[in-house]
Amino acid sequence: MSINKVNSHALRIKRHKRVRRIVVGTTVRPRLAVFRSNKHIVAQIVDDSTGSTIASASTLEADLRGGGATGNIAAAVKVGELVAQRAVQKGIKAVVFDRGGFQYHGRVAALADAARSKGLEF
Repeated sequence: MSINKVNSHALRIKRHKRVRRIVVGTTVRPRLAVFRSNKHIVAQIVDDSTGSTIASASTLEADLRGGGATGNIAAAVKVGELVAQRAVQKGIKAVVFDRGGFQYHGRVAALADAARSKGLEF
């Protein structure tokens, strides 16, 4: 059985829903949600109890976009460091990690490691 683009997207959504049944961000420990596309990567720290985004970083931002390629591991590291820095400035030290149905590998893992190195605990 070959996996086409539509089927792989549906499978990612299915994995994400399965993970989100367990992973919930609270005020004490918000959720670090990651989304990656072929060209960009986005990270948000979300408080699910109030439905608000506390901090976010993305390769779509002007300062990260000007540095060259936005869809590689180096860009993911910059996004991870930036979102962690913004979270620590707002007093958040501990989060739960939501990989968004993506495999914990490559850019997703690089973002997580960079966020850990800048002070987030998960």
